[in-house]
Amino acid sequence: MTELSDARITALARTALRVIAAEGTVLNERGALAESRRVLRACFQQRDAAVRRKIASLSRRVAEGSPEWEVRYRQYFAEESRKRKF
Repeated sequence: MTELSDARITALARTALRVIAAEGTVLNERGALAESRRVLRACFQQRDAAVRRKIASLSRRVAEGSPEWEVRYRQYFAEESRKRKF
């Protein structure tokens, strides 16, 4: 689990856009969708970078792609998500 696909980010952006549109008027749906995708991608990239730094800082080297790396990645990603409340 490293990066979200463009399709998944677009699906999340569309969901966010539906919520925003339900609360008010979206003047430029295409622009709002593009901006939502950009923000989500940046958010997940920051979280991914923080998780990778945390794994790299372990005293013992953990090979990327190994079962232990995957478990730690999911664990640290969840921790980062709780910290950032997203």
